[in-house]
Amino acid sequence: MPSSPSALLLQASAPLLLLLWLHGDAVVADMAEQEQSCVRWDKPEGVDDRGLSQDGDVVIGGLFVVHNQPPSPDLSFTRNPGQEPCFSFQKGPYRWAHAMVFAVEEINRNPHLLPGVRLGYQILDSCTRYPWSVRAAMSLISGGNHSCESTGPVRVIVGDASSTQTIMLSRILSPLQVPLISYQASCACLSNRLEFPNVFRTIPSDVYQAWTMAHLAEHYGWTWVGAVVVNNDYGLLAVQAFRERAQGSGICLAFFETFDRETLAQDMERIATTVQTSSARVVLVFAWYTDVGALLLELASRNVTGRQFLASEAWSTSSYLLNDPALRAIASGVLGVAIRSAPIPGLEAHLRKLHPSQHPRDALLRDLWREEFGCEPVSASSPDSLSLPPCSGTESLEGVQSTFTDTAYLRVTYNVYLAVYAAAHAFHSLLECSPVGDSGMNRSQPCSSQYNISAAKLLQHLGQVNFTTQIGEHFFFRGADIPAVYDLVNWQATPGGVLKYSTVGRVEGSKLHMEESAIWWATGSQVPVSVCSEPCPPGTRKARRKGEPICCFDCLPCADGEISNKTDSLTCLQCPLEFWSNDQKNMCVPLTVEFLSFTDAMGITLTTVAVSGAVMTAAVAVVFVYNRHTPIVKANNSELSFMLLMSLKLCFLCSLLFMGQPTDWSCRIQQAAFGISFVLSISCILVKTIVVLAVFRSARPGSDSVMKWFGPGQQRGSVLLFTCVQVVICAVWLSITPPQPHRNVGLKIILECTVGSVAGFATLLGYIGLLAAICFLLAFFARKLPDNFNEAKFITFSMLIFCAVWITFVPAYVSSPGKYAIAVEIFAILASSFGLLLCIFAPKCFIILLRPEKNTKKFLMGKAQGQRIKNEGKEEADMGGSPHLLLLALPVLVATLLPPALTIASDTPDLCQLREQFSLTGMHQDGDVIIGGLFEVHLLALFPELSFRSKPEQLWCHEFDLEGFKAAMAMLFAVQEINRNPKLLPSIKLGYRIFDNCVRLDVAFRAATALVSGTEKYFSMRNCSSLPPVFGIVGDPGSTHSIAISSVLGLFRVPMVSFFATCSCLSDRQRYPSFFRTIPSDAFQVRAMIQILKHFKWTWVGLIYSDDDYGRHAAQSFHEDITTFGGCVAFSEILPKDNDIVEIRKIMHVIQTSTTRVIVVFSTGSYLLPLMDEVVRQNVIRQWIASEAWSTSTAFLVPRLLPFLRGTLGIAIRRGEINGLQEFLLSVRPDNDSKNNMVRRFWQEMFSCRFEPEEALAVAEGKVCTGQEDLSKADLAYSDVSDLRPSYNVYKAVYALAHSLHNLLSCVPGQGPFKGNSCASLHDMQPWQLLHYLQSVNFTTGFGDQVSFDKNGDALPIYDILNWHGMPDGSMKARTVGDVDESQPSDKVLSLEEDKIFWNFKSKKPPRSVCSESCPPGTRKATRKGLPVCCFDCLPCADGEISNTTDSLECFRCPKEFWSSPEKDRCVPKEVEFLSYEEALGISLTTVSIFGACIAAVVLAIFVHHRHTPVVRANNSELSFLILLSLKLCFLCALLFIGQPRTWTCQLRHAAFGISFVLCVSSILVKTIVVIAVFKASRPEGQGAMKWFGAAQQRGTVFILTSLQVVICVIWLSTASPTPHKNTHYQSSKIVFECAVGSVAGFATLLGYIGLLAAISFLIAFLARKLPDTFNEAKFITFSMLIFCAVWIAFVPAYVSSPGKYADAVEIFAILASSFGLLMAIFAPKCYIILLHPERNTKKALMSRTTK
Repeated sequence: MPSSPSALLLQASAPLLLLLWLHGDAVVADMAEQEQSCVRWDKPEGVDDRGLSQDGDVVIGGLFVVHNQPPSPDLSFTRNPGQEPCFSFQKGPYRWAHAMVFAVEEINRNPHLLPGVRLGYQILDSCTRYPWSVRAAMSLISGGNHSCESTGPVRVIVGDASSTQTIMLSRILSPLQVPLISYQASCACLSNRLEFPNVFRTIPSDVYQAWTMAHLAEHYGWTWVGAVVVNNDYGLLAVQAFRERAQGSGICLAFFETFDRETLAQDMERIATTVQTSSARVVLVFAWYTDVGALLLELASRNVTGRQFLASEAWSTSSYLLNDPALRAIASGVLGVAIRSAPIPGLEAHLRKLHPSQHPRDALLRDLWREEFGCEPVSASSPDSLSLPPCSGTESLEGVQSTFTDTAYLRVTYNVYLAVYAAAHAFHSLLECSPVGDSGMNRSQPCSSQYNISAAKLLQHLGQVNFTTQIGEHFFFRGADIPAVYDLVNWQATPGGVLKYSTVGRVEGSKLHMEESAIWWATGSQVPVSVCSEPCPPGTRKARRKGEPICCFDCLPCADGEISNKTDSLTCLQCPLEFWSNDQKNMCVPLTVEFLSFTDAMGITLTTVAVSGAVMTAAVAVVFVYNRHTPIVKANNSELSFMLLMSLKLCFLCSLLFMGQPTDWSCRIQQAAFGISFVLSISCILVKTIVVLAVFRSARPGSDSVMKWFGPGQQRGSVLLFTCVQVVICAVWLSITPPQPHRNVGLKIILECTVGSVAGFATLLGYIGLLAAICFLLAFFARKLPDNFNEAKFITFSMLIFCAVWITFVPAYVSSPGKYAIAVEIFAILASSFGLLLCIFAPKCFIILLRPEKNTKKFLMGKAQGQRIKNEGKEEADMGGSPHLLLLALPVLVATLLPPALTIASDTPDLCQLREQFSLTGMHQDGDVIIGGLFEVHLLALFPELSFRSKPEQLWCHEFDLEGFKAAMAMLFAVQEINRNPKLLPSIKLGYRIFDNCVRLDVAFRAATALVSGTEKYFSMRNCSSLPPVFGIVGDPGSTHSIAISSVLGLFRVPMVSFFATCSCLSDRQRYPSFFRTIPSDAFQVRAMIQILKHFKWTWVGLIYSDDDYGRHAAQSFHEDITTFGGCVAFSEILPKDNDIVEIRKIMHVIQTSTTRVIVVFSTGSYLLPLMDEVVRQNVIRQWIASEAWSTSTAFLVPRLLPFLRGTLGIAIRRGEINGLQEFLLSVRPDNDSKNNMVRRFWQEMFSCRFEPEEALAVAEGKVCTGQEDLSKADLAYSDVSDLRPSYNVYKAVYALAHSLHNLLSCVPGQGPFKGNSCASLHDMQPWQLLHYLQSVNFTTGFGDQVSFDKNGDALPIYDILNWHGMPDGSMKARTVGDVDESQPSDKVLSLEEDKIFWNFKSKKPPRSVCSESCPPGTRKATRKGLPVCCFDCLPCADGEISNTTDSLECFRCPKEFWSSPEKDRCVPKEVEFLSYEEALGISLTTVSIFGACIAAVVLAIFVHHRHTPVVRANNSELSFLILLSLKLCFLCALLFIGQPRTWTCQLRHAAFGISFVLCVSSILVKTIVVIAVFKASRPEGQGAMKWFGAAQQRGTVFILTSLQVVICVIWLSTASPTPHKNTHYQSSKIVFECAVGSVAGFATLLGYIGLLAAISFLIAFLARKLPDTFNEAKFITFSMLIFCAVWIAFVPAYVSSPGKYADAVEIFAILASSFGLLMAIFAPKCYIILLHPERNTKKALMSRTTK
């Protein structure tokens, strides 16, 4: 081991070898002996000479972003891409650097920490970009001088500030175990100890920062948030963490904008436009403060205010921004997450004492002086500052207030301070290790000294650091991190016109503490609102807007009967059966239970009337009891009268049973009580009528015995018999199907009694009707008996009222809904009961109470003495023979060891010696120009132990991969073919050097370093010659490897052409300028897979991917792209790197429990093989979709996997052919060159033998390899060149490098692309010059494929689609069944031959793979909460809503006049309901109407024909003709109510009806008056009466009365006339086409006027009913008016309670019924005489009927 610090130079890192070649641009190595030292290729300007340094026993490195503007990279490769200095000095980071200086000095003064050890430091500027950061880090670990003699490399690096740079440095330095302690790299990915084992940090992970911001957004209800981030790991991963935390909180990104510093101005213009136009009022910004300043200034120039910015810790406390007055308006109210602040005693004094005169070598301090004082320090000689005046030397930082000297809130500065102390405590712990024999940490290893510090041990001690700071803070690392503590700061305006920040909260872990009252918002005092859509209130549901984030939705009101009782409900819930939605649709309320209650107005009214009727009946009964011995009571059997009164009282009281909530007993008893009570009443009346007739007959001579056959006993028996029949009917009905309470659920719960049996109910009513009809007929024919028996007249009136009421009851009851039907029945009961009571008992009570003198037997008997009775026999025949009847109706594992660390041989101080030679499998051939190659020849590796307590062992690779070896051999073949080609690179011999990467990043990096630096064990420091380095590398096949290697080689523009690395991230030319590939990017591969999934409609897909950049980036793209066609990822699982069987089985469990049948796998074969072994063990069959990384791998095309993997569809690299390759493969032979050990391993694998006999005995069962085995008889897969894919890409990559070199060497001097039109030559060629030609290469292969690269270094996007078929020998073969070519039109991108595809399912058809079956039209998708959008329920559309597409997100309400079809898939015109001529009801009413008009016409004809007869001429025949004409109009006007309403029919119908009826009733009124006038004229004192009421006066009266109705109609129609109205309130699914009355007052006036005339006419006719028979037309008018009034009184409740067309039907029925009543009552008797008894149609016969 070396004994002095200068001997430690080559101990530091593998990249020291790069100092010989990489750390510059060209080798200037003189082979002459007089050359005394190794010289770098160039001096890296802007790196070593721009920093702070101090020697020490142990040196700590530091990387700080002192300048933040790197120069733009030159990607034309036409000039030397040397490292140019950065610009834009930053005071804050320079303060951080001096905090490190201060901490080191403080530690050196501390006698308790590192006693006897002096710390030194070397601090460099990383300039925010990885090329500068990597160069600075390499300078730090190599000693930083310009020769191979070093004064001491650093042992630990404090930095870098950036997450991206820290990630890259970790990947390069972790194999060397150089610790990195970052003070500001907060990327969550750096917590991964497997991937970044050498990273520590004194800043919390971004996970907590992102979580805090998501928590703030959730807390304040900001669901619509914009995001602006820097395009690097810091920004991208922070947003990813924010998304993950916000995913379950309903927070969406309104926009996601990224920017690059190279294009900052253009990017900020774009981002400002996005912020300005977006509706998001909250903007999340993860970026460096200078970048944020550019954005804020752009927004301020556009006057974009009112945005609430959420600031990351990188800019939340930036004084640069706070002190800029231009940002006051735009940045006021910023709410930010800040690194917690802490004081550092003495730091401010340290900073203010700084002066350039004391630190003449500190170029950064001179930059500070220029910034602060605007002058050039005297000691400076920088040519770029000659424009500044020289400084006087008296300038001082004392009293200067600036960002550099501000130590009030030390945040990042304190993190740097902590990092230095953490490193110091680790050194202290390490150097205090007890010697061997004591209790050291590892007694097998010696302890370290300051001259012999083990990097592995330093890492171990650093992880165990635990100390307390000077301010009492407990510090330790938890893994890589420290406990998360943040301040929350708020930017507030100050009177001085600038901003300041105030601490308004604190975050400790996941706990958030806020002082909300101290916050000043961007919008003022109110918390800003930032939502895409306002929350949907209860009563609505969220309907996502198609193609927009889930935060953008519409709020659709719930349909009737559905509710949502919480904000932002996804669905509306159907109310239970007996519940309905309230008006706000936010709760289900019990449906209104409707029944005829005793408490509502209608119930109270009817109850009052019923009780009144019962009381009145009781009063009459009292009167009759009191006067039971008087003749008027005793007449016609007083016992029947008492029984009738009792039954009427029961009728009134039984109506009360219909009111109140229906119960079992009330439903059963109400109809029975009603039926029995009425039968009892009518049977009493019937018997009473029979008694009248019997009494009359008994009064005739010879009929004395009549009454003995119908005495009181027979009368009681008859009543009992009639009533018992009804009792039997009720008993049978109630015992078979009794009425029961029923809850009729619609828009209301109608509590009603079902009749049980309609036949039973009809029989009950029919029996009542039969008795009533018989009674009416008997009483009608007995009306003309002598007055002492004239009770028959009153019975006739009562039965006429009873029949009219119950005939009207039937249509009114049928058309009335709910309680109104009950009300109609009660009305009928009460009306008929009152009719019976009044008609029969009112006259008698009148006599008993008011005319007691008439209540004598003499008076009653005396009324018969002067009456002449003629034609008794005739009248008796009329009574017995009348036949009249009445009818009704989301980076990878990195290794720990990297190649060659150097040391100086102790016995030969002038020689450098490889500290260790790595066991790399490879092949080589010398040449003029060497091309390198990296291939996956082995698939698996044994992992070393990573405790760092002992030297890590070498990796051992196993599982030989024939495909990878074939690809390597394709490179050998291509090189040999080019060397034989006289036209390509003539006189130039290509050589190659190929290594196996063993599918491990650390092995790949060692191999890449070996390729570019050489592998000689010794080389002289006096002579730097070695094997020529490679000028290009073919490989690496892995994306992760390519990313890491290209990140380093890209610094020095070494060309790298991969044949299998597909990660889309590698298309970034800013990061990977020297990377090319002959395989399409994963971005295209993912799109190709999406095309397949879309084609087969597989929307529910599982995703499995490898834990590397290839898998992660592909998975990320897949997640983003699958949503473009509505697909979802059922599960997303990561294949473990260490093939952990527990993790594999967890994945298998997910596969088996998932409902998806299709699984997409992005992985290489090495990761996937263990999973497939488990697939076989568990017998799982699925449809696999293979990425190009394994779709052609022969490792899977084996019989063992046949039953499970056949049918696999795969994306494959474009197949090609290479002529002569097969012969070449078979000609390969092993040799004894250790550098060609790859062929030896291949040979051993192929023939299962070993070259060493000892190994053969142990492993290969004694079989020793000879090297002469016949390859043609070996594995056919090796020599099979029918399906070349990766190998063909290797072939193209070698030729691309060869053509580029050929074009470079073909350059004509003076016409070259480089400086001064120069050309490159073979002896001074630089790698970047080759890049210039490589990016424009364009040639055609022997197979006919064109090879070129686009601007991103990508190949043409074409893939084959493969399908795995089983072969007869039990193996599998991948056959091409289509291709994906994005250069084709969109409809031809995917081409498939489906008939050639084999499906590994019983159906032999493509499997169905959906989470939920598509929702058919008529339904809508309701996403299942917590599941992807592909998982949903199909909810039927509500009534009146439709969806006419499959998988509709919402149902659409039909237009106003449309309704949903039964299938809810289309809107159909609503059924328009009106009383039509085509329906049965319309036809019936039309027939009856026309029939009535015809009868009226016939009667009119009869009257005209007999106009000269006395019956016609009596009481003014002209009025009779007028009545008949008006009745005809009444019948015909009913037709206006039928048919589709139109304006003219609506206006005419009521006018015609009103005028016609007034004309009729007024004529009847005048006729009644005429009857009275004629009677008065026949008396001596009234002989002149007729002259005042002659024919002219009669016409005038009719005209005047009719004219009043005409005036009413004209006023009504002119002010608010009836109009056609489409009513949708009765029933939503129908349009009830009706005529709106316009003015209710007008309609009421019209009806009221008719009623007034009818009432007057009835009263006059009633009073004139007892005139002599000559003038007895008044009796018929009384009957007609009685029918008329009964019909129209019943019409009112029936019309009001009838919906739609039934209201018109009720009105027509009333018109027809009243018209028929008038026609029959007035004209039927006259027609009877005219047609059947003409002998009575004489003046003599009429005059002879007068009384004596």
